[in-house]
Amino acid sequence: MASGPDLFVVCRSCGREVSPYITECPYCGNRLRKRAPKLERGGTPKPPKPPRKRPSLGRLRPGEIPGIRAERRPYATAALVLTAIVVTILFNAGLFFLDDLALGQGVTDEWWRCATTLFVYSQNGYEIAVLAAVFLFGWLLERRHGWWATLLVFFAGGAGGMALAILAGDAMRAQGANGAALALLCAWAVRDLLGRRRGEEDDSDMLGVLAIAVVLLLLPLAAEEASAVAGVGGAVIGLLLGLPLARLRER
Repeated sequence: MASGPDLFVVCRSCGREVSPYITECPYCGNRLRKRAPKLERGGTPKPPKPPRKRPSLGRLRPGEIPGIRAERRPYATAALVLTAIVVTILFNAGLFFLDDLALGQGVTDEWWRCATTLFVYSQNGYEIAVLAAVFLFGWLLERRHGWWATLLVFFAGGAGGMALAILAGDAMRAQGANGAALALLCAWAVRDLLGRRRGEEDDSDMLGVLAIAVVLLLLPLAAEEASAVAGVGGAVIGLLLGLPLARLRER
C-alpha cells in the first residue's frame, strides 16, 4: 500500500511543525526548500523524477576534448600532395626525365603511366592550382568518409581521365592531376547538391566550389600540360563515384 504525503515537517531553525507544501517557515522565515512540491489530482505530490543518464562518449582519443570529436589528420591527402612535390623536386634536380613517368606521343601500351603522370608537373603555376584543389577537396572527402575514399576518387578520376585522353588522342604531353582534382571536387559536392534538391540546408559555399571547378576546367587554356579530356573525364567519374558515397554513413 502506497504511503500518503507527510502531514507536516519540522523547521530546523525554530523546531515548529509546518505544512510540507510551503517553502518558508511562517514563524521564523527559515528557507525550507527551493520550491514547493507539485500536487497531482487528488492532492498527492508527484514522485521525484529519476536522474537523467548522460550518454557515454566512450574512450577519449589523444588530443580529444570531452564532448568534442577530434578531427583526424588527412594523411592520405597529405601523402598525395607531398608525393607530387617530391617528384617535382627530383625532376628539377635532373634525377629523371618526363618520359620516365609522364604520358607522351605514341605511349598507348604503358597504361601504368596513367597513374604516374598524375604526380608529374613541368609548370609551377599549373601545379600550385591543381595541388591546392586536391588538398582542399581531398581533405574534405577524407574527413567525411576516410582515407580510402580520397585515394579511390583520386586514382579512379585521375587515371580514368588520362585513359580517356589517350583514347581521344589528347595525351600528347598530358601531365598533372587536373582530372583527379575535379573528381575529388565533384565527388564531395554530390551529397550537398542532392540535399539541396530535397530542400535540406547546409553550410557549403557552392558558389566557391563552382568557381574552383571553372578554374580547373579552364586550365588547359593556360597550361598545355593539362588535358581537357582528362579534366572532363575526371569530373564525370567523380560525379558517378559521389552518388554511392553520398548514401554512405559519415564517419
